[in-house]
Amino acid sequence: MLKLMFLWKDDTSGGAGCPALYATEGGYVVQGRKLDDATRAELRQLADDEDGVFVPANVLDRLREPR
Repeated sequence: MLKLMFLWKDDTSGGAGCPALYATEGGYVVQGRKLDDATRAELRQLADDEDGVFVPANVLDRLREPR
């Protein structure tokens, strides 16, 4: 089990918690909307234990900002 540390969420998400970004040991976890089947089919070499989610750019672009 990964221990997640909430970093921030989408600026326009209102009261809900999605989309959001979390830090964990060695990487990040993103929370976002599930992809529709047609978009999901475009993901390359998707393993049985993998999936894709949509996350607005403003959630990930903040990683480039100095802390």
